[in-house]
Amino acid sequence: MTRTVNCRKYKEELPGLERPPYPGAKGEDIYKNVSKKAWDDWQKHQTMLINERRLNMMNAEDRKFLQTEMDKYLSGEEYAQAEGYVPPSE
Repeated sequence: MTRTVNCRKYKEELPGLERPPYPGAKGEDIYKNVSKKAWDDWQKHQTMLINERRLNMMNAEDRKFLQTEMDKYLSGEEYAQAEGYVPPSE
């Protein structure tokens, strides 16, 4: 049976992650309060931010920026967008 969580981002009961995505308290918080769908969506958005903004994951400031944006994204707040990105029409 799939574990469900009350997703902080989507405000509904959805399937949860299989394990914490980070070590420590932050990973445990994400595991308990963020759905697999929200995490997968964040992973896609994170990739766009890294590519479009040419972030260097060896740079501490770029990692800090991404961490801050992840917190905003998963909490349903306003977050940074990839410049010039237009989502595909359905």
